[in-house]
Amino acid sequence: MSSKPVVLIAEELSPATVDALGPDFEIRHCNGADRAELLPAIVDVDAILVRSATKVDAEAIAAAKQLKVVARAGVGLDNVDVSAATKAGVMVVNAPTSNIVTAAELACGLLVATARHIPQANTALKNGEWKRSKYTGVELSEKVLGVVGLGRIGVLVAQRMSAFGMKIVAYDPYVQPARAAQMGVKLLTLDELLEVSDFITVHLPKTPETLGLIGDEALHKVKPSVRIVNAARGGIVDEEALASALKEGRVAGAGLDVYAKEPCTDSPLFQFDQVVCTPHLGASTDEAQEKAGIAVARSVRLALAGELVPDAVNVQGGVIAEDVRPGLPLAEKLGRIFTALSGEVAARLDVEVYGEITQHDVKVLELSALKGVFEDVVDETVSYVNAPLFAQERGVEVRLTTSSESPEHRNVVTVRGTLANGEEVAVSGTLAGPKHLQKIVAIGEHDVDLALADHMVVLRYEDRPGVVGAVGKILGEAGLNIAGMQVSRQDAGGEALVVLTVDDTIPQSVLSEIAEEIGATSARSVNLTD
Repeated sequence: MSSKPVVLIAEELSPATVDALGPDFEIRHCNGADRAELLPAIVDVDAILVRSATKVDAEAIAAAKQLKVVARAGVGLDNVDVSAATKAGVMVVNAPTSNIVTAAELACGLLVATARHIPQANTALKNGEWKRSKYTGVELSEKVLGVVGLGRIGVLVAQRMSAFGMKIVAYDPYVQPARAAQMGVKLLTLDELLEVSDFITVHLPKTPETLGLIGDEALHKVKPSVRIVNAARGGIVDEEALASALKEGRVAGAGLDVYAKEPCTDSPLFQFDQVVCTPHLGASTDEAQEKAGIAVARSVRLALAGELVPDAVNVQGGVIAEDVRPGLPLAEKLGRIFTALSGEVAARLDVEVYGEITQHDVKVLELSALKGVFEDVVDETVSYVNAPLFAQERGVEVRLTTSSESPEHRNVVTVRGTLANGEEVAVSGTLAGPKHLQKIVAIGEHDVDLALADHMVVLRYEDRPGVVGAVGKILGEAGLNIAGMQVSRQDAGGEALVVLTVDDTIPQSVLSEIAEEIGATSARSVNLTD
């Protein structure tokens, strides 16, 4: 039996994908489109890599008892049940930028092909027919192109087709008119776009709102000379309605790369000579496949290492700013220290972030702290996906507080929890200097200033002379070297706190001896090694 994590590649991917995974994994292969082959193959794998033919639904996720990550080497996730994966604590990743250029270029190609009847003329000529007049087309120059969906691919299509001299209009309720104007695009309502466009190209995600958006009602509002391209997602353009519009002469032509049900080898649209069809080739270039494979392979490596994956679609936090990224391991360690100090799961957990870092989205620091809190609590592997689920299952209320004000430090992160008995436990940390040295700066009401270490001890006791010497003597007799020490007190003779960093884990027997010798009210060891 291999001790390496198992990665199942369920569809044909670029050889660069395996190279990017590296030697740290056992690589298996199966035909993910064959259900009978997929379900037994997925039972004991840690990750599965798919394209669009493999259905990773609730049944497959339930069968995969060890599954930690589903990676889709492409943009869409129509074939992955993200909700079921999230409930199971399985991370879902894709390659959101891998094929945007490739998809945009295919849409442009379909536009040109429908305007000039290129595939039909090619077929006729190869069949020995010279029919120049039959395949007379139309120019793109000065025509109005309606872009439905001005996202990344829609923008690329608009830019490329404007070079043909086309006038670009667009419908996208989530884009501001000023932003569209900067790109030389005029925003219209959908009805206005349908009425004025000579060509319409669709670039929307498939959602309940967009399904059938270009349907029978819409196709009664277009020019009879319009040509419609859908290289986005099948079903956004209603295929039956489009077939009726073509048959009745209400639409002049169409270019399709996607279909409501795939694979699609039989459609009423195929009977029309003025329809150009391709078998979902939007991402099918060598460059796009290599980019997608490498991107998801890197994500799988990060996911199986328990680290945050920027391309994960079911993890809170979004894109991580460069200034925020160094704080992730600090927040996670603070979470682990909190658990070690509290000795139980908090009823309420507050993650507080103060300082100039809050000009960025710091939601991910809450997630990182939560991961640390449960790292030493549960037997399962804690990930950025299932950490919130562990909190939810245990009834832990989690809140994030931010403020740009941080009087004593440039930035500071605090993990503060209220225990079941009402006691509050808190630990604060910061990053110091250009090397981002991780430091503890407070435990509860006690200020400290000590670099984080793998092995630490936190002691609370009544302030009096001789305590530090007694602690040092016991540790020395046990052969344990003190690397650093910080003593903090608010009032002479009141409660004092000492934080020690040591070179090795302190055995419980030694810790108990220290606690008894100094009359400690609390003695906790912290071990941050894996």
